[in-house]
Amino acid sequence: MTKPKTSRKSQRAKPSGKNTKASGKTPARRGSKKTARRKTSRHWGLRLASWGLVLSIWAGVILAGVVGWYAYDLPDVDSIEQMTRRPSIRLVSADGVQLASYGDFYGEPITVEKMPPHLPRAILAIEDRRFYDHFGIDVLGIARAMVTNIRVGRFVQGGSTITQQLAKNLFLSPDRTLKRKIQEALLAIRLEQRFTKDQILSLYMNRVFLGTGSFGFDAAARQYFGKPARDVTLYEAALLAGLLKAPSRYNPARDQARADTRTALVIGAMVDAEYISEAQAKQALTTKARGRPRAGRQARYFADWIMRQIEGYVGAVDDDLTIITTLNAHTQKVAERELVAMLEKEGASSSVEQGAVIVLSPNGAIRAMVGGKNYVSSQFNRATQALRQPGSAFKPFVFLAGLEQGLTPDTRMTDAPLRIKGWAPRNYGGRYYGDVTLREAMARSMNSVAVQVSERSGRENVAEVARRLGISSKLDASASIALGTSEVTLLDLTGAYAAFANGGRGVWPYGIEEVRGRGGKLLFRRDGTGTGRVVAKDRLLMMNDMLSSVVSWGTGKAAQLDRRAAGKTGTSQDFRDAWFVGYTGELVTGVWFGNDNGAPMKKVTGGSLPAQLWQHVMASALEGVTPQAVPGVGPTTPPGDAIAAVGTTAETSNEAADDEESGGFIGNILRKLGVSESRESPERKRNWDPFKNDRDR
Repeated sequence: MTKPKTSRKSQRAKPSGKNTKASGKTPARRGSKKTARRKTSRHWGLRLASWGLVLSIWAGVILAGVVGWYAYDLPDVDSIEQMTRRPSIRLVSADGVQLASYGDFYGEPITVEKMPPHLPRAILAIEDRRFYDHFGIDVLGIARAMVTNIRVGRFVQGGSTITQQLAKNLFLSPDRTLKRKIQEALLAIRLEQRFTKDQILSLYMNRVFLGTGSFGFDAAARQYFGKPARDVTLYEAALLAGLLKAPSRYNPARDQARADTRTALVIGAMVDAEYISEAQAKQALTTKARGRPRAGRQARYFADWIMRQIEGYVGAVDDDLTIITTLNAHTQKVAERELVAMLEKEGASSSVEQGAVIVLSPNGAIRAMVGGKNYVSSQFNRATQALRQPGSAFKPFVFLAGLEQGLTPDTRMTDAPLRIKGWAPRNYGGRYYGDVTLREAMARSMNSVAVQVSERSGRENVAEVARRLGISSKLDASASIALGTSEVTLLDLTGAYAAFANGGRGVWPYGIEEVRGRGGKLLFRRDGTGTGRVVAKDRLLMMNDMLSSVVSWGTGKAAQLDRRAAGKTGTSQDFRDAWFVGYTGELVTGVWFGNDNGAPMKKVTGGSLPAQLWQHVMASALEGVTPQAVPGVGPTTPPGDAIAAVGTTAETSNEAADDEESGGFIGNILRKLGVSESRESPERKRNWDPFKNDRDR
């Protein structure tokens, strides 16, 4: 029998009986899965690569769009030399001290190769050590700054390069925005392409702001050390470089200790960068530099007063100016110091909050101007803007009018109570002296005699004399004009007294000697001043005789100096204002005390605090100065003897010539047309009766 045949399919399905693992063959199902995984992996890899390429393209497109968007309105870096800036105005005292600066002050253009090596090295050490290695953006510096900031948990370092800082300073605003940062980076790259590294560093050194209005290292060196940048020492270079972080904070004139600490940090950075040795650093730190007084710290009232006038001298200011003023830095410092010291010592107990001082040369040049106790708290200038009642300080004009009507210092009048249409002026303390000379009446400031002189001379004549000598404010020609009820400024009143010190010539107080433009070009120079003769010579000697008696033995004894002086005290009603205006052969000084709101002081008279302050200021200002004679009252001439030297008819025949010499009519018209900047002080209360203004001391 034969066996049945089996199909090929069934044969394949039967197991062979052999171990498949041992045969080394892989089952068909497992092999197919692995192959599928490979295919899937290759598929996703291709897809990721494809998407990555697409995203890269889109990122490039977006980046190009962003760059294009922010680059669209980028300024042209080639316009650096044509860039505009505010003109700088520098005010300099007559003795060479810078008083103030306005606008943008730039020094001489400097280049890296012409500077001492330690100056650019100090800048690079503290700001950008990799400056000569990067392309305008320091990627390593940015990364290092990010790591440092993350480690300390706050922003302590920035990654901006010098090129980026230059781009920001020249072309962009300081706003911390994404647009500004992108444009800053783009401009930095453009600058690097357009200029060499030394050119970029030179531009940076010429344009960066370093405080007190100064732009560039040469301007700052001149501001802080009074020398050009090419002459700075290692320590000075490090100090200037330290200002880059915060010019106002590390200003040596404001905080020398903080500036020294910052400078030591810069010098340490120079050692770390191997720009200097440790021995050089130690030597620099032992020879510290002292910054000069900050510009604008002195005479700020005066500086404001000058700035309001400058366009009248040179027209619209469209270029750099240097204004040589009449101010004397030493005298100004003395006046500021003494006023503040007296107010701090006596202010509370005397109920006085404010004061003002004016110091003039006899020809009207302003040597010092203090408009108040503290400029920062109040910019109102009480020396030039405040209109206040001068009280008896107005009497010299009354007595001069009397002399011009034929009276003399020896003319006798009766000091006694009097009444004019219901008004009864009285002397200070109610004391009367009976039969007296005009000299004694002036020295003791007798109100009743002053009123009698005014009435005999004519009130309009009194007003005319005051205007002729320099009072520009409105004068009320009522009976009380004799006692100083019409308001004046301290500047006008002091200027009017100058005629007594200079031989009888009227002056216009002034503060500008020269104005120079860029490169020292002369734009203005004062040539003469004043209105000519305003007091005849014989009357001048008589006035000086009487006014010197005030200081020698009258109400102004507190103002006595080591030389002959003359002047007059003044006190308004209820002690609201106290004055002393006086002069020597060298200076004319006016002092005022009072309160802005017109509140009464505690019995402060012109013979007390004002005369004392006048004496302190004048004694310090004239220390070491050879005494000069007051006309008719020489350094050794006793008061009262001046008239004998004149004679009974001296100069009287020359009166007409004196009037003609003064420019009489024209001079007075010019004075009357002068524009006064005076105005009432803030919060001033006008609540007093001018007819009660009879205080005399």
